[in-house]
Amino acid sequence: MSDMTRRKFLVAGGAFLSLATEAELLDGAAAAAEVGVVDPIVPGVYFHEGDLMGKAVCNNGWVILEDYVLVIDANFPSGAEVIIPKIRALTGTPIRFAFDTHHHGDHAYGNRIFVDQGAVPVAHTGVIEEMRRYETGYYDSKPGRWEEAAKERPDVKASKLKPPSVLFPNELIFDDGKHRVELMHLGVAHTHGDAWAWLPKERILFAGDACCNGPYNFVGDGNVEQWIRTLDAAKKLGARVLCPGHGPRGTGMVVEDQQAYFKALWDAVGTTLSKKTPAEARATIGQVKTALQANARISRYVGDTLSEQVEKVYTEQTGKAFPTDTKSVRNARAWHAHAHGHERLA
Repeated sequence: MSDMTRRKFLVAGGAFLSLATEAELLDGAAAAAEVGVVDPIVPGVYFHEGDLMGKAVCNNGWVILEDYVLVIDANFPSGAEVIIPKIRALTGTPIRFAFDTHHHGDHAYGNRIFVDQGAVPVAHTGVIEEMRRYETGYYDSKPGRWEEAAKERPDVKASKLKPPSVLFPNELIFDDGKHRVELMHLGVAHTHGDAWAWLPKERILFAGDACCNGPYNFVGDGNVEQWIRTLDAAKKLGARVLCPGHGPRGTGMVVEDQQAYFKALWDAVGTTLSKKTPAEARATIGQVKTALQANARISRYVGDTLSEQVEKVYTEQTGKAFPTDTKSVRNARAWHAHAHGHERLA
């Protein structure tokens, strides 16, 4: 039985399976999904894992409702151009909404492409607040993040920033009687404007970068302590399927793993570094790395931006920053840009 046929069989027979068994089977099917390949979760709901070294960098999702399609994350402009034909191949229903889970370029810079297709960008009010802070080239005269990204990405240089124009402070609901999609802000996490897309009937949660599945956590625009609490709220939803902003999709356990990583990071910094001077703390980051890597459940989250994550937690706990090191700051920025598809490492 092909993967597609098997998946259709599992979905059709879902009413006869226990939720635990259904989740296990669907997750097993997800394990076979490939980067850059459309992954149907249930009829009308799709996931697409982005290629960090390609054009469609972040993960995308879309829900085909009766009268329109809701896309989750606009990606970069080139990513939007990759996703749109894949949606068109599945349905002639018009794409009407593109939901930005947060303001970062790999999730929101493709808005203009979707607008040209007749869609409206949607986001939490915090996304506009963040854009006003960082997209000074659009809101002011000083070059901001868009202009920085345009130096490395021809698709950004050839397009224009389009902030979302439909905004919600807490929740926005799409419901055609078959699919219900609840866009909700659960608190500060990866940024101050993160929002999630929750399908309560199917128990599918699209998380954006508030929950990743691998070493993709950028903490520079968020707050780790609040992020842990926000993940508590996400856990209470009881997701059966978790679609992260980066990395492969999985079960709701991914939310718990993401939280476990941040808790372990917070505790390790508090125990090992918080009483040290900033210079001493920076010199002993390796001890935190060793402790985190020893935990098999969360070791996949340990990556090249760990130093940045440790400093962020250290600063939140102590109010102090590591000594300025131009080279390390440059490297951290380069890894963030690389991990979010802004540029390739030399």
